[in-house]
Amino acid sequence: MNIVGIGYEGLTLPDFLSRLRSLDASAGLGYTHVPALGNPPWNQAGFRSPDAASARAAYADLMPMSALTEVALLASHERIALLCFEADQSHCHRDVILSALT
Repeated sequence: MNIVGIGYEGLTLPDFLSRLRSLDASAGLGYTHVPALGNPPWNQAGFRSPDAASARAAYADLMPMSALTEVALLASHERIALLCFEADQSHCHRDVILSALT
């Protein structure tokens, strides 16, 4: 699967755009919002807690298969980046998404 995760926490806009462009310099940039894959506010802090496994499991139970299928379909045609604020992917729901897709 042609998919990566990117967090933009702490990056300036030029640095963020440079990171995106480094994924594939020949490709244009597009954006598709998949709100169904958002992590609800009540679960976000859990990813940084000692019990992160519970937050990850709760998020995994919330992910709709239709949204995962949409992302997988996009990734089958082009390189995509899952975008979220959190810089450290191990503390982010996009890590759970990537695990579900691979």
